[in-house]
Amino acid sequence: MNIQHLKYALEVARSGSISKASEKLLMGQPNLSRAIKELEESLGITIFERSAKGIFLTTEGEEFLSHAKKILNQIEEVENIYKTGFTHKQNFSVSVPRASYISDAFAHFSKNLKPTPSEILYEETDSSKILKSVMQSKCNLGIIRYAANHDKICKEMLEEKELLYELISEFKYVLVMNSRSSLAKLSEIHFGDLAPYIEITHEEPFFPFLPLSEMKKDEIANCTSRKICVFERACRFDLLFENSETFMWVSPVPKNILDRYGLVQKHCIDNNKIYRDVLIYRKNYRFTKLDKAFITELCNSKRNIL
Repeated sequence: MNIQHLKYALEVARSGSISKASEKLLMGQPNLSRAIKELEESLGITIFERSAKGIFLTTEGEEFLSHAKKILNQIEEVENIYKTGFTHKQNFSVSVPRASYISDAFAHFSKNLKPTPSEILYEETDSSKILKSVMQSKCNLGIIRYAANHDKICKEMLEEKELLYELISEFKYVLVMNSRSSLAKLSEIHFGDLAPYIEITHEEPFFPFLPLSEMKKDEIANCTSRKICVFERACRFDLLFENSETFMWVSPVPKNILDRYGLVQKHCIDNNKIYRDVLIYRKNYRFTKLDKAFITELCNSKRNIL
């Protein structure tokens, strides 16, 4: 095993195929296949499973690549330290669910970055991809969301994957709507009150590795036959701002964002489901100053929630 072999394996994992990786590495496909095979034999493990549909990482492969990326990052850091005129680069990476209080925290965090070279990654996605990003060292931090009644099974899964975790927030989903909406004028809102309105939704499972039947139980009641499914955050806020017939289920939103888009946040009396946002990171990972600064902004953003 050598450093080049580690780079080859990481590129194959990123590309998802030997042929695509060989093109990016500017080397022949047979030579790359041979190098990967030699690496697997030297380690005594199978890193990639081969099939007609392509190649896939094995469990051992995921663990190996997590270590490989750390090694290559450390080598790069040592090399940079001794380069003439080297300027330390700020590094920060986090993978999160779509939540306004988290994006608000990141926006404030970004204002305090030093005017030096930096590599910052903020990734919004579902919990399955968040787990993968943290386990494969694409992101150092992650925030996953799951229903509180699944706390035990989710924590067991995190411990099995050698991920540490800390509770960030516990909440019930709330309703947001245009301040001009007749829905906003109700003193109490029940599921039945939502029927005439348009729900803005997004397809996103709450947590991976749970049976579909259990995930269905965690979903909020289907209260309306009129829905608009979107993915991008800004589009959802534009819809709420422009169309007073729309509403959306969300984790609690900071007041400054509600004011910016002319929105009102309301609780639904019939909704009693509790969810948790949990910070995850790899075992033995040590928080950097930037990590701590981001977590501080998370706490500040939570305090700004109505």
